[in-house]
Amino acid sequence: MSVSTQVEAAQAGREPALVCRVPSGWVALCTIQYLRGYCILLPDPVVPSLNDLTQAQRSDFLCDMATVGDALLEVTGAHRINYAIMGNSDKVLHAHIVPRYLTEPDEFRLNVPWSYPQKIMDTTLFDCDRDRELMFKIKNGIQRRL
Repeated sequence: MSVSTQVEAAQAGREPALVCRVPSGWVALCTIQYLRGYCILLPDPVVPSLNDLTQAQRSDFLCDMATVGDALLEVTGAHRINYAIMGNSDKVLHAHIVPRYLTEPDEFRLNVPWSYPQKIMDTTLFDCDRDRELMFKIKNGIQRRL
C-alpha cells in the first residue's frame, strides 16, 4: 500500500495498523513485523520529501520520529532503534523506525534491517489481533512523550 493511500486510510479511520496521530502525521505498524514493533511515520499532509516541508514541519517530523523511537525502546526492550528516510520506491516522505534486538543473529543485527532474506521478512506479517496490545503500548508511550 502506498504512503498516500495509507494516510487516506488513517484520516478515514480505516487503517488497521494505525497506532496513533502525532503532530506531523500518523504512526502505523509496518506490514512486516519480523522485527517486533517496526513502525512507519507517515506525514500529513503527504509531501515528496523532507525538503518540501517548512523548517517547523521538519522539526515536528524529525521530533515525532525520535519520539516513536523512544516509545519503542521502552515498550519492546530493543537494544537500539534504526531510523531511515529514503523514499526510493514510494516517492513520498515517510520514515522507517525499526527496533533492533541483541537476540538477532550478528549477520543481520550488524547490518541494515533489510539485510534479512525476504523469506524471513515475510514470515511475520502484521496481525491485528496479535499486534493490538503492542500497538496500544506504543500509543501510550508516544502520547506520554507528546
